[in-house]
Amino acid sequence: MISPRTYRVMLPALSVAAVLALAGCDPESSPSEGSGGGRAVTGFGASPLDNADGTKPGLAPLTSEADRAAGRKVIEKVATKGRGPKTGYARDKFGYAWKDSVDGIPLARNGCDTRNDLLARDGKDVKFRSGSDCVVVSMTLKDPYTGSTIDWRKQQATKVQIDHVMPLSYDWQMGAARWNEAKRQQIANDPLNLVPVDGPANNAKRDSGPASWLPPYKPVRCSYAVRFAQVSLKYELPVTAADKRAMLEQCGG
Repeated sequence: MISPRTYRVMLPALSVAAVLALAGCDPESSPSEGSGGGRAVTGFGASPLDNADGTKPGLAPLTSEADRAAGRKVIEKVATKGRGPKTGYARDKFGYAWKDSVDGIPLARNGCDTRNDLLARDGKDVKFRSGSDCVVVSMTLKDPYTGSTIDWRKQQATKVQIDHVMPLSYDWQMGAARWNEAKRQQIANDPLNLVPVDGPANNAKRDSGPASWLPPYKPVRCSYAVRFAQVSLKYELPVTAADKRAMLEQCGG
């Protein structure tokens, strides 16, 4: 069994094909309708259906009808309720950003902050700061939200941002306001809820649910809906009825 820290250190040395094999993905993508009606681009990483704890890299499109049907079954389990008030929400209610010392989640307490763990998890051709096996200074990212390839350098930090798939203020409004601080820190740093993505796309999303915002790259929308549902189910947080309908629609429901 590969430990999270060993996996993170090994990742830069693996070829794209090896990463995909480790993630349980076929390195050849299938045709998928979406942006421009073309094919889903290779290199996105693992299917959410094969990545229940979020430790495998990326967010790959679900292209087969069988996978999309399996995705709908996950989404159908999600509870619904109205979105509560945002009163009292602040980012620091979920702990300081990218805290490593959060118990009960993968990749915690490995000596690296959450942001660097996620960059190393999803990046290709990852390079670390001299003398460090933690601080990522450059990488290439196949962005699931836009379908584009991003060559990232630490000097351009905001070009890639770590998205909370289920936004923290959304969590607050759907029940996290009543949680203790430890549980809020878990959802804020859980790799299941975190994906490195194009910075402008993340800024456009803000704290929207799936009824208000979806990734511009259409082939990944079903996977995004499934991941949103996985976080909802793990933390027993409902979504709005409109968001659940939108999630099901992305997977053909």
